[in-house]
Amino acid sequence: MVTITISGTPGSGKSTIARMLKDRLDLPYVYSGLIFRMIAEKHNMSLAEFGSYCEQHDDVDRELDDKQLEILRNGNVILEGRLAGWIAHLNDIPSVKIMIDADILVRAQRVVMREEGDVDQRKEEIESREESERSRYKRYYNIDLKDASIYDLVVDSSEKTPDEVITDILTIL
Repeated sequence: MVTITISGTPGSGKSTIARMLKDRLDLPYVYSGLIFRMIAEKHNMSLAEFGSYCEQHDDVDRELDDKQLEILRNGNVILEGRLAGWIAHLNDIPSVKIMIDADILVRAQRVVMREEGDVDQRKEEIESREESERSRYKRYYNIDLKDASIYDLVVDSSEKTPDEVITDILTIL
């Protein structure tokens, strides 16, 4: 049985890597960001607006984090989420924790390719979202999202293909 967490920054390639890993390892895959997006949509808010809303309403984040904890405790899964690695770490859940990052401009360009828009605008949105998440998680759990020391593998995907990132992950598995 193996439990893998995929964490990282918006636009870094987390979802692509997690889906590819799911296919390679034939493991269930859970994307916590989809749950967050669905809740934002239910509130008729953009991700940035919903992030600001969550700064004042910690029950949304805590509910999502409790769901992730339950998934991790059941194990034998790939869980993708900003806090997935930290949740496993803080709760002593055996897992392979992977962090994926990339240069902010590369990430903004990837988001534009996926969702359209303007690169500069997407860059601002990403930076705003990251700041909101950093402050919330610091306040809720005393987690510094920039602290990569808990991860078994940290990958900069700026100049790597998804296949190269998968090779890095399979090597440590």
